[in-house]
Amino acid sequence: MPTAGNISLRQFETALSRERCKGLKAILDRLTPDLGEQCEAFNSATSYEDLLKRLGYRLVLTKQIHVQDAFSRMAPGGIRAVLPYHDTSTQSSLPTLVNFDGTVSATPKSAAFFEELVSWLKAEGQTA
Repeated sequence: MPTAGNISLRQFETALSRERCKGLKAILDRLTPDLGEQCEAFNSATSYEDLLKRLGYRLVLTKQIHVQDAFSRMAPGGIRAVLPYHDTSTQSSLPTLVNFDGTVSATPKSAAFFEELVSWLKAEGQTA
């Protein structure tokens, strides 16, 4: 049973299955496939950056991410996953890189988008 302000595993899974959360789900699944661990980290996190931290990753902001170039640099010691998310509602490209060194690289625009999404999900959890 979730504590006040927390969402249950079922609520979390349902929320991540929404079209709006597709990009966040892809990121979280690359960090850990364990939905329980994702939910626990989400419930204790205060922000998107904190959520990544609780899953063992550090957010690194970069001015630009060239997706095709990033795909060519996928290799042990470099980039582990390239997540070229495109948000159709805002017509924005919001790429994210998961790196072998325990970092997640994102543009400021991408980080702000996912920060807003985490805040929205937390607010939704309060009303669920």
